[in-house]
Amino acid sequence: MSVRTDRRIALIGGGGVRSPLVVFGVNEAAEALGAAEMVLYDPDPARLRIMVDLGRAIVRRFGGDLRLRGATSLEETIEGADFVLNSIRIGGIAGRAADERVSIEQGYPGQETTGPAGVAMALRTIPVAIEQARLVERLSPAAWLVNFTNPAGLITQAVSDHSKARIVGICDTPTELFHNIARALGEPADEVECDYVGLNHLGWVRGVRVRGEDVFDRLLESDELLRQLYLAPLFDLAMIRTLRLIPTEYLFFYYERRRALDNQRRQGGSRGAEIQRLNDDLLSALTARLDAGDGDAAVDIYAAYLNQRSGSYMKLEAEGGSAFDHGVSLDGDPFRVATGYHRIAIDVMSALTGAKPARIVVNTRNRGALPDLPDEDIVEIASDISRDAIVPRPIAPLPDAVHGLVRSVKAYERAAIASVLDDRRLVARKAMLIHPAIGEWTPSGDLLDALLGHAGDDGECLCHGPVLRRR
Repeated sequence: MSVRTDRRIALIGGGGVRSPLVVFGVNEAAEALGAAEMVLYDPDPARLRIMVDLGRAIVRRFGGDLRLRGATSLEETIEGADFVLNSIRIGGIAGRAADERVSIEQGYPGQETTGPAGVAMALRTIPVAIEQARLVERLSPAAWLVNFTNPAGLITQAVSDHSKARIVGICDTPTELFHNIARALGEPADEVECDYVGLNHLGWVRGVRVRGEDVFDRLLESDELLRQLYLAPLFDLAMIRTLRLIPTEYLFFYYERRRALDNQRRQGGSRGAEIQRLNDDLLSALTARLDAGDGDAAVDIYAAYLNQRSGSYMKLEAEGGSAFDHGVSLDGDPFRVATGYHRIAIDVMSALTGAKPARIVVNTRNRGALPDLPDEDIVEIASDISRDAIVPRPIAPLPDAVHGLVRSVKAYERAAIASVLDDRRLVARKAMLIHPAIGEWTPSGDLLDALLGHAGDDGECLCHGPVLRRR
C-alpha cells in the first residue's frame, strides 16, 4: 500500500494564538502525517494574516516543506481536508474575560470551562460547532474532525449526537499530568502507566505503575512528589490522600471554589483578563516585526509569550499571583516540550493515519468502556487509536468519591445541549441548577442575563450566543 504524501490539514479558528504551535507540530511531523498543506481559516482576516505569516516564519526557522495558506471561507477550508481541527472561541478572548468578570461579580469563580462562564461558553458555541461539523460531514465526509474547542467534552458530545462527522475531542490536561507524575518519580514517561478516569476537565489518576510495578502508594505518601505534580499549589495533600485520587487541575474549581474566588477578588481580575492583555501585547509586537519582514524576531516574541503564558498557569487562582509577576516565565523551548496543545493533536492524527498507532487519552464515545455511563456518552478515556479507528479501553467503575460528580456533569451537559437546540431558557437554567459548581435556581436567571447580554460599544454581544426564549 502506497504511503500518502498529499494530506491536507485544516484549522478552523486559525487566528487563535495557539495556531502557530499547531503549525510547528504539523510541519515537524509532516512526513509521518503525509501532510503537504495546512489551511487556516478565521473570521478575523487581520488575525488570520498574522498567524499565517508567523506560521510561515516558523516553518522557515525550523525547516520543512509544509505549505501554509489562509482561506476566505469555511467551505474552502474544509473541502478536500483529511483532518479538520476545530479551535474556535465565539466572542473571542474579550468574551471570556467578560464571562469570568460576571461570574466573579455574581459570587462564583471565573473560569472559562467550569461554572457560569463555562455554561455561557457552551451555550454560545454549541450551535456553531454543530453547523461546522455538518459542513465537514457534507464537504469532506471521510475527514476526521479533531475538536480542541472548549468545553471540549461537551462540544464533542453535541457534535457526536447531532452530526455524522467523525469526531474526536482532545485535551492536553491528562497527558500533562501523566508527564508530571513521571518527572516527579524520575522515570521515563513511556515506562509510566497511569490509570485515568473521568470527563474532560473532570478527571483523576487512580493508579500508577512503573514497568508494571504499582507505585501509587509511594507517590501518595510523599509530600515532595505530590507537590511536583502541579505548577501552582492547588490541592491540600491530605485531600488527595483521603480521596486516593490525583485530580487534574480543573478540579480546583470544584474542590476549592471559595479559595479560587477569594484569590480572584484579591488579585482584582481573572485569567481571561490577563490573557486578553497578553494577547493584545503579542499581536501588536508580532504585527510590527512581521510588517518589517523580521520573521525570526516574530518567532522569538511568540516563544517568549508562550513561556510567560504557560509559566503563569493557575498562579492567579491558586495564589492570587499574576502572569506579569517577575520570574513567572518558563525557561525553555516551548515548541519542543514533551506535552502540550500541539503534541496531543499530532499524536492523535499520526495514530489515525496508521503511521504511529498509540494509546492516548481522548474524548470519545464510551461504548461500554466505563460501566457507569451510557454507551453514547462522550468520556475522556485511554483509547487504542490506529488507522481510522478509536477503541476506548474498558476500565473499572467510577470510584464512589467521584461517581455522583461525574454523573451530574454529564446530566448538565445534556441539559445545556438541549436548551440550545430546543431554544428554551428554562432548560438553560435547569442546566445551571444541575451543574455541581453552580447548583442554585434563583441566581440562574440573572446569570443568564448578565452572561449572554453584555454588549460591546458597537452593540454586538461580545459572547454572541442563543437568545433563549423565556419558556
